[in-house]
Amino acid sequence: MEKFDVTVIGAGPGGYVAAIRCAQLGMKTALIEKYPSLGGTCLNVGCIPSKALLDSSEHFHNATHNFEAHGIEIKAPKVNLKQMIERKRGVVKATVDGINYLMKKNKITVYTGVGSFADKTHIDISKADGSKEQIESAKTIIATGSKPSSLPGIEIDKKRIITSTEALEMTEIPKHLIIIGGGVIGLELGSVYGRLGSKVTVVEFMDRIIPGMDAGLGKELQRVLKKDLSFEFLMKHKVTGVKSTAKEVTVSALNSKDEAIEIKGDYCLVAVGRKPYTENLGLDKVGVKVDNRGRIETDDHLRTNVENIYAIGDVVKGAMLAHKAEEEGVFVAEYIAGQKPHINYNLIPGVVYTWPEVAAVGFTEEQLKEQGRKYKTGSFPFKASGRARASMDTDGFVKVLADEATDEILGVHMIGPRVADMIAEGVVAMEFRASAEDISRMSHAHPTFTENMKEACLDATAKRPIHM
Repeated sequence: MEKFDVTVIGAGPGGYVAAIRCAQLGMKTALIEKYPSLGGTCLNVGCIPSKALLDSSEHFHNATHNFEAHGIEIKAPKVNLKQMIERKRGVVKATVDGINYLMKKNKITVYTGVGSFADKTHIDISKADGSKEQIESAKTIIATGSKPSSLPGIEIDKKRIITSTEALEMTEIPKHLIIIGGGVIGLELGSVYGRLGSKVTVVEFMDRIIPGMDAGLGKELQRVLKKDLSFEFLMKHKVTGVKSTAKEVTVSALNSKDEAIEIKGDYCLVAVGRKPYTENLGLDKVGVKVDNRGRIETDDHLRTNVENIYAIGDVVKGAMLAHKAEEEGVFVAEYIAGQKPHINYNLIPGVVYTWPEVAAVGFTEEQLKEQGRKYKTGSFPFKASGRARASMDTDGFVKVLADEATDEILGVHMIGPRVADMIAEGVVAMEFRASAEDISRMSHAHPTFTENMKEACLDATAKRPIHM
C-alpha cells in the first residue's frame, strides 16, 4: 500500500492547485479524480468551455451587427455550430493537457477513480473497471466541487430540459431558449445562444437578475440584454413545473399576482445554482459533519471536525467560484506545512462574462446600508470614455464606494468592456487599503478602459471627475 503525506480528492481548480502547492512544499502528494479528465467542472463543463463559446458567439454577433459600422463589408455570416463546439472542445483539451503536465512536473501521483474514506487515514479508490485500490494518507483534502441544482417539479431529461453541461454540447441552435434563473450561468449561456439567433426568456423568482451583486449592475445588465439581444425577463415568477415532449417544453409559473402562466419553447435551461457534491465519499465512516445545505463544516483553517481532514471549494460555505477554491487550496497546503496564510473573503472578486462584462469586489451599497456604515460613492460611465467610443462599447459604468470619513475604498462595481480584467485593480487597491484619492492620483494610460476606474475614484473622493 502506497503512503502519502497528503491526498486530494477532486481535481478541479481547488484540488489540483492544492496538490501542486503541497508538492511544492515538499509533501508526497496524491490526487484522486473520478473522471478520466482532470480539471473538474470548471475546465471541462464550466468556466473554460463557456468562455470559449461566449467568445465565438461574440465574434458572430459583431460580424452580424457591428462590422458595417467599422467599414468592414462581408457577406451575411452563418453559424457553423458543429465547428464552434469543436473549437470549444479543443480549448478544453489544451487546458486539461496543461494540468496533466503540471501533475507530472510536480511529481504528483494521480489516481483515476472514486475516492472514499475507509477510515480517517485510509482511502479506497474504486476504478471504472470494477477494481479497487487502497492508499494511506496522513492528511486528506476534500475538493469534490458541486453539481447543478434543480427545483421541485422539474425532471431534467438532458434532452429538452437541460443543465449547463448539456447547453455546452448543443447540436442545434434553440429557437426559443427558456432559462430558469437569472444568475451568472443562465445569463452567460443565454448570451451565447441569444447572439446566435435564439429567442431567450429568463424566468427569475426574485425582482432582479444577478441578485448577489450590487443592484445597479443587475439593472444595467438587464437593460443592455434587452436592448442588444432582445432578452425577455419575467421577474418575480415562481416556476411550478416543466414538461417536455419530443420537440417542445412548457414551463409553468406563478407571476407576481399569483396568476398561473405557461411559457413554451424548444429548450429549457435550468440554471438555479449548484449544490455541494459529496456523494460516495464515505463521510459517515469517519464522522465528517455536514450542514443542512449539504456543505462540509470547517473551522477557520478549513479543517473539518476530523483533525486530519480538510475541505475546500464548492463543498464548503462561501461563493462557488473557481478562484475562491484555488485560494483555499493554497491556504490549506500552506497551513498543513506550518505556515500562517490568510484569505480575505470580502476581496474575492465576482465576474459575469456577458457583454458587457460585470465584475465586483468588496461591499455592495445594500450591504453598507445594512451595516449602517457611512459611505460615499463615485461613478463614471463608459459612454464618456474615448477608448470605449473607439471600440463601440459604451454601455455600463464603474462605481466606487469609499468610507465617508477615511476615503478607504470599500467596494468596486463595474459593468462594461473588459471589466473582468479591470476588477483586479480594485482588488489590489483594497488589499492594500487604498483610498479613492490614492487611485485617482495614479497615472492610468490613455486611452484605456481603466481610466474609468480613476475617474470614478475622482468622483468618489472629491466630486471632480475630469471627463464628465
